[in-house]
Amino acid sequence: MLPCLALIPGLFFIPESPRWLAKMGLTEDFETSLQVLRGFDADISVEVNEIKRAVASTTRKSTNRFADLKQRRYWLPLMIGIGLLVLQQLGGTNGVIFYSSNIFLSAGISSSNAATFGVGAIQVVATAVATWLVDKTGRRLLLIVSSSGMAVSLLIVAVAFFLKGFVDEDSTLYGVLGIISVVGVVLMIVAFSLGMGPIPWLIMSQVKIKGLAGSVAALTNWFFSWVITATAPLLLAWSSGGTFTLYTLMCAFTVAFVAIWVPETKGKTLEEIQFSFR
Repeated sequence: MLPCLALIPGLFFIPESPRWLAKMGLTEDFETSLQVLRGFDADISVEVNEIKRAVASTTRKSTNRFADLKQRRYWLPLMIGIGLLVLQQLGGTNGVIFYSSNIFLSAGISSSNAATFGVGAIQVVATAVATWLVDKTGRRLLLIVSSSGMAVSLLIVAVAFFLKGFVDEDSTLYGVLGIISVVGVVLMIVAFSLGMGPIPWLIMSQVKIKGLAGSVAALTNWFFSWVITATAPLLLAWSSGGTFTLYTLMCAFTVAFVAIWVPETKGKTLEEIQFSFR
């Protein structure tokens, strides 16, 4: 609760959304807010006109229906937005995080709670780095690097668990494999936090997955989060190596999905991104 309370003072310094102000008809405030966001030296005249046209178009049709989502022009952005949110979960990150203590115990790490705490701290740092990188390297590149890093890290963990089945528990190699599996889990969390954690939500908002479609995308994401969380202990009881192999395959598929379908949205306005899908 305390971290949530600490966020409250910061809310007073968040400016109103320029698009919301434009929708409310507060033209002067809308242009002022946009100028602050873009910088006082930036020329915002073109973007102002684009936002006004977009708001006017949205105002003419203020309600969304499920039938609207069947229109062909929504298929690609829906596939990209919802696809990324589903693949975000199918990589198994929530299963790994929620059951990290059990994973570390099965890897032979006695201080599993300390290791879990360390993973959480690393995730915070990696997410902070991602917020700095996202506008410098681009969303698409970060997604590819992130999902590739997750695939490699999970493969390392899977191989380590498979090899442990052929090694005596009292041997030095068994302990080394346990450490390798923990390092792989940590690297996987780092890779996830750099891209696949935050960026799918950003992409969803940029490819016109809003309103009703946004609700469907969020519901789908949380459904698959529940599926992964519920099945993780069952899969780990079946085979730790097999579980991480499945997650590896899903991350490899994510790399292909991003490379083929996800556009780069860096430096583009919402209107430019949405126009590219027409």
